[in-house]
Amino acid sequence: MVVICLLFTALIGRVAYLQTFGREQTIRRAERQQHQNETLVARRGGIFDANGILMAGTVQTQTLFVDAKFMQDCFQEDGRSLVEMDDAIAKLARILDKEPYQISQLLSDRSTSRYLKIAENLDETTVEAVMKLDLPGVGVTPTSARYYPMGSLAAHILGGTGKDGKGLEGLELRFEKVLAGRDGFERVLKDARRRPIAVAADDYIPPQHGQHLVLTIDTNIQQILEQEMAATCEKYITPGERAEGIVMDPKTGDVLALANWPTFNPQNLDDSTPQVRRNRALTDPYEPGSTIKPFIAGPALMWNITHPGEVFHLGGLHYFAPDGRHVTDVHGYDALCLWDVLVKSSNIGMSMLGERMQLPRLYKALHTFDFGQPTGIELPGEDGGRLGPVSKWKLIDTESVSQGYAIMVTPMQLCRAFCAYANGGRLVTPHLIKGMLDADGNVIARAHQTDLKMLPQVIDEVTAAEMKRILADVPIRGTAQGTGTRSLVWNIFGKTGTAHISEGKAGYSTTKFNSSFIAGAPAENPRLVIAFVVHEPDRTKAHYGGWVAAPGASRVLQRSLAYLQVPRSPDLPLPPPSVANVLYGYDPRVYSRVEKKQTASAED
Repeated sequence: MVVICLLFTALIGRVAYLQTFGREQTIRRAERQQHQNETLVARRGGIFDANGILMAGTVQTQTLFVDAKFMQDCFQEDGRSLVEMDDAIAKLARILDKEPYQISQLLSDRSTSRYLKIAENLDETTVEAVMKLDLPGVGVTPTSARYYPMGSLAAHILGGTGKDGKGLEGLELRFEKVLAGRDGFERVLKDARRRPIAVAADDYIPPQHGQHLVLTIDTNIQQILEQEMAATCEKYITPGERAEGIVMDPKTGDVLALANWPTFNPQNLDDSTPQVRRNRALTDPYEPGSTIKPFIAGPALMWNITHPGEVFHLGGLHYFAPDGRHVTDVHGYDALCLWDVLVKSSNIGMSMLGERMQLPRLYKALHTFDFGQPTGIELPGEDGGRLGPVSKWKLIDTESVSQGYAIMVTPMQLCRAFCAYANGGRLVTPHLIKGMLDADGNVIARAHQTDLKMLPQVIDEVTAAEMKRILADVPIRGTAQGTGTRSLVWNIFGKTGTAHISEGKAGYSTTKFNSSFIAGAPAENPRLVIAFVVHEPDRTKAHYGGWVAAPGASRVLQRSLAYLQVPRSPDLPLPPPSVANVLYGYDPRVYSRVEKKQTASAED
């Protein structure tokens, strides 16, 4: 009787404990046994070009895993030997194209693991072959993988994602929150064999799939730019050097193409270095050399400091500035008017103009085009370049700045500034995003439509047109003459640049250069503007911007205009008589488009 009383007392005590102190713990344990929390992964949004072509998307693949402990327990309980287990692993390895010892070693090292990832990104055929083996503890889980159907095209724009699916570079990083969406959640009630039974309404939160980006990029123009850039670099520069190119619509600021060379494949980020992946068109400013001259001469014309027909007496190859600075020209001219100072790219003539303007107005001219400030394009890591402050400039910098030294700009800044001469003097803001779509493809955001009249007027329309006509002489009579930049179909206007590279305290190198060309076309109604920069071309082949950068940039313009079906240009108007009378070696016959007309007739 005592023993029975003690047992009943213990039973009553246990029941009392379970109903009081142990109740919450028991409920939590039951919850864990009966329910399973599952994350519903959101699908990452896609990236499309301006024509709706997929540039980056998400595909569903399968990840193969093994419950190592369960597999070993099953083989032991069934009385099968380790040899049979090794045979099964060998069959699995053959399907996965792996070495059997790798999988065996992994299972041995982590024999107590309940989830051991064996292979990722498997297709359905491979998964079916694995499942037919009917191996205990082997299963698959659906996963998402980022896919770039165009390979390396526009790699520096798109960037890339890591193994966790998060953006690491480019637009993938800049718009991570927009593209990634938000994961959902469900709490599933399961039976004793862990089979799902039901999901309560309160226990289900659907995933919010990522939004899609629609870019201003035209993949056809992007491909043209990358092809011409690769051809130029393979011809003129040695491995390890670099180049950048940008094509913009000067009236809207739409970036139609942006490329760096060398490039990489965003599908395999591990195969490239951070140096190669850096978007140098935005992040690496450089001294632009003569491509800065239009942005000094334009304001000088607008402020009536000079005029196109003003003659500068240069005195040949050498000029000693009032501050003692020695300035040289590649070609010696006794005298050139301002028109030809730009067309022939005279350092002496620009130095004389800079001395007249003096440092404050030189700074104001360049600041007018927002040099020294980021452009605001929707990509990470943009550098604002280097400009001033003017209080820290020295008198000797007058000649340096006039020739494109002592300041630093990015190719994006150059391209944006040159658009002002193509659109009537307005400073556009470059952008890459045309709009956004929700997961179902409905438009949820559109880029603001650019109204040129609402943009800052940095150069008056008359001066912009005047500068555009002057620069249209560069492919005909100037520094790009004879390099294939003169189109037989469209009038191209532009400016070349050849800048010595600084070596710090050792001064400027005599063998290393940056070669560049900024241009637009057609001159009568510009549709495209390009900045094309090649760093450190092989001097034994060529190093002048007119020979290295200008031909490739010109071909990009011509091929892109043909793709856009832009009508042929009319004859370029001759220089006004007041200027023609003082042009160096002026011959109106060089403007003849007879060859163009014959070509057009043959094509028709």
